[in-house]
Amino acid sequence: MEEIVKLLDENLEYVKHEVTGDRITIWVKSAKKEVICPYCGKPSKKVHSRYERSFQDLPIQGKKTTIVVIRRKMFCENKECKKKTFAEPLDFVEPKFKRTKRLEKEITNISMNMSSVQAAKLISKDIADIGKSSICNLLKKNNPHDRQKESKKGKYR
Repeated sequence: MEEIVKLLDENLEYVKHEVTGDRITIWVKSAKKEVICPYCGKPSKKVHSRYERSFQDLPIQGKKTTIVVIRRKMFCENKECKKKTFAEPLDFVEPKFKRTKRLEKEITNISMNMSSVQAAKLISKDIADIGKSSICNLLKKNNPHDRQKESKKGKYR
């Protein structure tokens, strides 16, 4: 499992895993000694608190996979910074998203040549829990043709 975790992010440390039915859950935590504040760029070693955040990831051995990150909330040690605390940034997932970047890429690749309903059925069965609306949103986000339209005419609806 440690090798799989390192493929996701070399700064993660494997904690434990659990296999239940058709699912694997892997707990990880950051191995970094200090974290850079995303607002001011200053390093911090001062931990405010810890909390768990879970993300869907690519399947392992045919089982749906969830990564649970024991994430640190840090104090910014820069007195001039407007933010006093910040969450440890994660490189393998977009902020506020619930799926890893590599899973989103896989979902997009599978969904390109079929309807969102077909893709949702196929992906939900073997890969990750997702609905047709989420697939449509991913395709809109990742379609370069739509981005060109958006940049020429402003945001489209």
